Amino acid sequence: MAMWIQAQQLQGNALHQMQALYGQHFPIEVRHYLAQWIESQPWDSVDLDNTGEEAKAKCLLDSLVTELQRKAQLQGGEDGFLLKIKLGHYADQFKSTYDRCPFELVRCIKHILQSEQRLVQEATNASSGSGAQAMDTLSQRHQQINQAFEELRLATQETENELRKLQHNQEYFIIQYQENLRIQAQLTSLSSVPAAERTQREATLQSKRATVEAWLAREASTLQKYRLDLAEQHQKTLGLLRKQQTLILDEELIQWKRRQQLAGNGGPHEGGLDVLQSWCEKLADLIWQNRQQIRRCEHLTQQLPLPGSIEELLNKLNSDITDIISALVTSTFIIEKQPPQVLKTQTKFAATVRLLVGGKLNVHMNPPQVKAVIVGEQQAKALLKNESTHSESSGEILNNNCVMEYHQATCTLSAHFRNMSLKRIKRSDRRGAESVTEEKFTILFESQFSIGGNELVFHVKTLSLPVVVIVHGSQDNNATATVLWDNAFAEPGRVPFLVPDKVLWTQLCEALDMKYKAEMHSGRGLTEDNLVFLAQKAFSSSSNNPEDFRNMTISWAQFNRENLPGRNFTFWQWFDGVVELMKKHLKPHWNDGAILGFVNKQQAQDMLLSKPNGTFLLRFSDSEIGGITIAWVAENPNKQGERLVWNLLPYTTKDFSIRSLADRISDLNHLLFLYPDRAKDEVFAKYYTPPLSKPVDGYVKPQIKQVVPEFTTPNPEPSTGVTFMDQTASSSTTHSNSFGVYSSISDNMLDPDGEFDLEDPMDVARHVEELLRRPMANQWSSQQS
Repeated sequence: MAMWIQAQQLQGNALHQMQALYGQHFPIEVRHYLAQWIESQPWDSVDLDNTGEEAKAKCLLDSLVTELQRKAQLQGGEDGFLLKIKLGHYADQFKSTYDRCPFELVRCIKHILQSEQRLVQEATNASSGSGAQAMDTLSQRHQQINQAFEELRLATQETENELRKLQHNQEYFIIQYQENLRIQAQLTSLSSVPAAERTQREATLQSKRATVEAWLAREASTLQKYRLDLAEQHQKTLGLLRKQQTLILDEELIQWKRRQQLAGNGGPHEGGLDVLQSWCEKLADLIWQNRQQIRRCEHLTQQLPLPGSIEELLNKLNSDITDIISALVTSTFIIEKQPPQVLKTQTKFAATVRLLVGGKLNVHMNPPQVKAVIVGEQQAKALLKNESTHSESSGEILNNNCVMEYHQATCTLSAHFRNMSLKRIKRSDRRGAESVTEEKFTILFESQFSIGGNELVFHVKTLSLPVVVIVHGSQDNNATATVLWDNAFAEPGRVPFLVPDKVLWTQLCEALDMKYKAEMHSGRGLTEDNLVFLAQKAFSSSSNNPEDFRNMTISWAQFNRENLPGRNFTFWQWFDGVVELMKKHLKPHWNDGAILGFVNKQQAQDMLLSKPNGTFLLRFSDSEIGGITIAWVAENPNKQGERLVWNLLPYTTKDFSIRSLADRISDLNHLLFLYPDRAKDEVFAKYYTPPLSKPVDGYVKPQIKQVVPEFTTPNPEPSTGVTFMDQTASSSTTHSNSFGVYSSISDNMLDPDGEFDLEDPMDVARHVEELLRRPMANQWSSQQS
């Protein structure tokens, strides 16, 4: 059966190939319902080329037919009626089709099993070693759950059969009891009969009554034992149901919710909800069947009270089964699509809630309405502790009511909130250094509905992941930090919304790597060297040994409350600036491996001085949020024979909105090799902007080019466009050699790291914009002169 479980996990083309193996010759339903039996048979032991082994093949055919017939007989109830007919039909079909050629059946099944094994193996090989191991673990869990469902199905079918026997015996007992009453009435009526005749008839009736009463006494004892045995069987089934429900709700569903939370940090998409729904629907079906059986037992007991009543036990069973189904319904009211965790006021947002057992319990027959309200941390605590049933709102959400809809194609019952908007927010008093971007809220979704013809009424509610409310885009960075920390380090079942104040550095590394890979849409995440660089920045350390940081802890304050030494920004603000820059402008270059990025100035100098002149690398600015600089090695123009490493003023997202990184690198002819030794055109040429087209309607289109004056070779020929010098270079070994189009740059304009303070020189983007606003004729004449 393990093979069939794995085959059901196939996706895409592999799944289609697996489905194509089946048809009229071998229906997929037979493979599904006889999976364990089929995989346990010795199909490979039959030599298809040896006619002497036809008897062995015939034996396997007969066994398959017998197993199908046995499986068909086990089906009961309204839901099992069609399956019973279908399996019986397949048994007859196999008998008539393969009885004269049993080898064909063996050949067919061997081909199917071998093909399934190949498809599963290919899917396993396509994933990593850890992925294959995870798939094995997943298969084992699924096998355990499916086997438990089979046990529950058989147990429920057995109690159904026993209940029918009990009902039949009780009905016969009542008939005999009525017969005894009739005999009693006949004996009473004998008083009007002549003595001679009365004596004879009385003796006959007395004998008959004695026989019936003796039978009634025995049968009453038997019925009572039946009732007790059946109640004990139900008690055992309820124990299995609880165990299965705990496995699905407290493990599988919680794990799905955890994956959903990590998806907020860029983790793999949570997926698997349809599988969870199928399990929850099976649970609901089995629980409801058992509940109906227990209620029928109660009815039989009330219909025929007997000494030694088991009413108390049945009441307990009824109460327990109601608790089980209540836990299932309330736990499966979940948020399929979370609202955004950084929520800006006056901005439209969406969310989807789903009741996993809604279709199975026919909740959609009277579609319930769902309401969404935003509540604060204290209210969330009270709700989870059941200390409050009143949803005191912390703000006003527009379009916060939605009716659940049943989707026939997917068999899902869900409510899609498409146009919600947070109109206003009411904040609580903040503690200490806590800012508004550290305050957490949650969206509460609640509904009420009934099942079983108003037999059971449920008030269900579920809380979204924590949301941080902002009123301006400038708050997004810090709000994202709060969300990332919460998603990464929240413990299952926590008190809202407690998270540890300190975590291991290695734990934070996992969260940062997950976020970075997600934003780059690439498997290329942060290397160990990158993480060492980040540790050096976070802890103000100069160690290059990753082991030195393995057992260190980092606090929330170090992460995003306290500024880095000598800077006016936090560790997270710097990291998030890098992520935003890469995501918007440099993603292809990162995925190509062209950007080293996480390298400090001293490391860049050491790396480049060992390379030929013109070798350059790209690294993130230490002194500016969302900045990247080009460092290259070249001769010192002021001292012959001396080589220096130069650093351009960092580019930011504003610079790349004017001219791309690849074009800027193309402009600088003194840049020859991307570190360590790749020709720059080999790496960047595919990203260069195509040459300008010819003049149109008499107009010449201006061209922006980047120039570093000290490294520019004069070009005597007139340009076809307008060239602007827009960049400044500094030497990383001395502060006295600075060149640019701006006024003379003094030492006090350099930050402690040797990079320029952008607050003093003219901003590059503003400079270009100023030039572009000048009349073109003036610029052209200036260029010619």
